[in-house]
Amino acid sequence: MHSPSLQLLRALRTSISANTPNTLWGNLPQVRPLISSPFTPFRRDNSNGSNTSSHVRPTRMVSRSHPAKPRGHDRGPPSKEDTQTDFAALNVLGNIPAPTTAVDACLDTGFHLDNGVKITGGDGVLLVGGEAFAWRPWLGREGEEKSGMVNSNGQFEVDEQAWGALGLVWPRPDLLILGMGASVMPLSPETRKHINSLGIRVEVVDTRNASAQFNLLATERGVSEIAAAMIPIGWKGR
Repeated sequence: MHSPSLQLLRALRTSISANTPNTLWGNLPQVRPLISSPFTPFRRDNSNGSNTSSHVRPTRMVSRSHPAKPRGHDRGPPSKEDTQTDFAALNVLGNIPAPTTAVDACLDTGFHLDNGVKITGGDGVLLVGGEAFAWRPWLGREGEEKSGMVNSNGQFEVDEQAWGALGLVWPRPDLLILGMGASVMPLSPETRKHINSLGIRVEVVDTRNASAQFNLLATERGVSEIAAAMIPIGWKGR
């Protein structure tokens, strides 16, 4: 059933007011106009069955504008470069010759250097000041072989005489790269303290990495700044 229009309700109320005394107006039920609005939806009250308007304001749906997707990965202007990048030219050390004492190969019983020198027989090598020396840190003060280079605490420890060449060169190197063979072990505080007393910093790595670092840093900074002391990767304490 549709609700009566506003004009009909007004005409009905005027007619009742004109023909009915005021005493009878109070006994008549009050009629309230129901005005339908396109923005005010109706809802039915289940208690008395009448239609009442809700106070929910309508929400205007606004479409979102999405940016257009790029057509390609290159968002800049087209490149006019007709040459390729030469990555070899980016190597700043490419034109600098490697030092003659650079390590060419690490063997189980020795080393091969770039200048053709071969250290064999199980000896280590000490590279300092552009010179190469056979290095036997496992020998004692009397030249007798010790049981090993590891102390009771599992730390690398050798006699102070093993570093005698470092105290003779001048200027002394800034960094000593210590290669401990196939593996790495902690350096004893006494040995580190003695090397630092000479004004030299020490870095402990395995022999393969020690040789690679020496080749790079000696090429970049010079053999007077970088020294290396390495034992063969196949050395085993007796």
